[in-house]
Amino acid sequence: MSRSNAPHGDPDAVQPAHPDLSPEEWTPRTLAAQALGRIEPVTRAVVPPLHLSTTYLRDPDNAYRSGFSYARPDNATAREAEDVIAALERAEAGSLLFSSGMAAAAAVFCALERGDHVVAPEVMYWGLRRWLRQEAPRLDLTVDFVAMEDPDAVRAAIRPGKTRLVWIETPGNPLCTVSDIAAIAEIAREAGARVAVDSTAVSPILTRPLALGADIVMHSATKILNGHSDVVAGVLAGARRDTFWERLVAIRAGWGAILGPFEAYLLMRGLRTLPLRVAAQNEGALRLATRLSAHPLVSAVLYPGLPGHPGHAVAARQMEGGFGFMLSIRVAGGEAAAIDTAARVALWKRATSLGGVESLIEHRASVEGPGTPCPPDLLRLSTGIEDPDDLFRDLDAALRAAHGKIG
Repeated sequence: MSRSNAPHGDPDAVQPAHPDLSPEEWTPRTLAAQALGRIEPVTRAVVPPLHLSTTYLRDPDNAYRSGFSYARPDNATAREAEDVIAALERAEAGSLLFSSGMAAAAAVFCALERGDHVVAPEVMYWGLRRWLRQEAPRLDLTVDFVAMEDPDAVRAAIRPGKTRLVWIETPGNPLCTVSDIAAIAEIAREAGARVAVDSTAVSPILTRPLALGADIVMHSATKILNGHSDVVAGVLAGARRDTFWERLVAIRAGWGAILGPFEAYLLMRGLRTLPLRVAAQNEGALRLATRLSAHPLVSAVLYPGLPGHPGHAVAARQMEGGFGFMLSIRVAGGEAAAIDTAARVALWKRATSLGGVESLIEHRASVEGPGTPCPPDLLRLSTGIEDPDDLFRDLDAALRAAHGKIG
């Protein structure tokens, strides 16, 4: 597939005033909006095309000089989105799109060797935590869950000669714990372990884990990268193209876990507005967190943007331009009041997920079940792009109605 931006069939085309200004010099906002500035060479379309073909023509000598042979290991539309994500993450190895966030995360663990030891956070996406508890023993992996926000706890969990991966999720879902990526990366490096960071809750607009010493960054691209609640996708981005990265490439191809072209096309559409959505959702989340922290029916607000949050200083250091769209509140009156509050909202939607343009609310303990670290009075909030004053009024009314019923 040609990726040239040179004028096609138009000898009089005006040349750019600064032909040497490359995407490497663009800001993330420009990178995303321009989708790296590529122009489809045949029609001169400014939107990358959707490539649906499952197979590709061989050259007369049976080679595939186009770079494509079959749709299971690779796809041109997926490559376009991968290149944008890799540029935003400054990922030297590039990025790999998967059919879901779980598929992307599981690939990292399946790329380890039998007998390897893993350090993972106590506070993390519940689906992956459950998968690790169920499947890691079958893979002959040992996993220790620690308070990842405490570097000393991470250091104490390291097993010299055995620990091969430290998995970080920051902010941790849904308790909004903050882990110091740079500090933990140094601990892992001393032990010869890789670091992978689930950065779903922040996006590369706010945090670039690879620049902080991580080896791999993972996103559930279903969330804010796409941002429209209409694509299930996952992605890995790598700091370097080493043997471990090549193993991930082989796993995706062997499993057939690549994202479909239509979903990749929709993801590319979402990526082009990512910085604008991030800015709006950050602003809304901070305003809500600030107002809710003074609410008489809220016993605690968990949000790293609040100065009183235990991870605020670390978050301010490794997050640029905001503290994310996710926050959680603990409702005065306990579990019954929390569940009733979620039942009474009108603007907020009671649904699972994060990062969409619509605001979502969920009682996480009910979803996660036995063994969850979530307090029973906790509600997780994913702030969308609505007016935060409208969101506050809706939640305030629901809290007061629930309190009146419980009281």
